[in-house]
Amino acid sequence: MKNYKIIVEKHSDGYIAYPLGIKGAVVGEGDTYEAALADVKSAIQFHIETFGAEVLEFVVEAGGRI
Repeated sequence: MKNYKIIVEKHSDGYIAYPLGIKGAVVGEGDTYEAALADVKSAIQFHIETFGAEVLEFVVEAGGRI
């Protein structure tokens, strides 16, 4: 499985997590960092299974190559 950068943000009422490099809205949430991370990993898996590999984008960072 491909690795994705996942951003986890702390908010006043919990944590929000989302991946970079996937087309569409994929978000996880939880009361803890670990819960939000687990939720977004599950959401990524579901998103790919539902919409197929074409939802994956190649993200090229500054100076990077594909």
